[in-house]
Amino acid sequence: MFYWFMKYIVAGPIVKVVFRPWVRGAENIPQTGGAILASNHLSFADSVFLPLMMDRRVSFLAKSEYFTGKGLKGRLVKLFFMATGQLPIDRSGGKASEASLNTGLEVLGKGDLLGIYPEGTRSPDAKMYRGRTGVARMVLEAGVPIIPVAMIDTEKVMTVGSGIHIRRIGIVFGEPLDFSRFEGMESDRFVLRSITDEIMYELHRISGQEYSDVYATSVKDKRTRARR
Repeated sequence: MFYWFMKYIVAGPIVKVVFRPWVRGAENIPQTGGAILASNHLSFADSVFLPLMMDRRVSFLAKSEYFTGKGLKGRLVKLFFMATGQLPIDRSGGKASEASLNTGLEVLGKGDLLGIYPEGTRSPDAKMYRGRTGVARMVLEAGVPIIPVAMIDTEKVMTVGSGIHIRRIGIVFGEPLDFSRFEGMESDRFVLRSITDEIMYELHRISGQEYSDVYATSVKDKRTRARR
């Protein structure tokens, strides 16, 4: 109830008036049943704009730290993430990664939509980077369609350390991708890489972003070391 109240009464109307988002390809979102929305990731605001512009509820997997902050700020951050339909996960690796997969599978098993950022982190420079294969494993485990989603110009609305800027943003929903031909091959790392690369190619095509075949985390780490 709180999610829908924020979507239709509070945040949704404000976003539509202020940022005037345009949407293309909404007919590609299935009306019922589980599906994965695989999106590029340009801004923290992606997880706000995307759910607000959809008729169906979509859940994202978010760092558990967002839900455990102390004091008033911590409570407000937790409230915000709950309002935008995000679920806490531990992203420290190992068993935590398995738990994240299971959380996503639970969402899909209920016939709901799950949002995933295959790049694993926000782009540091508006380029598109190599995808992580976790999204491919989840697709095969769940046996659901995957919808590529391109967020357009959201990095110009909110960037790290620069506050919020008012400008129009866009969302493009691509045609569903079907990987049922790889059923039962979720343990084959070459298959997982092939699926992930196909997803990233489609995201690159509909977003128009420049593509760099390295992980975004590697670029961020390199820049952090250079500043020291």
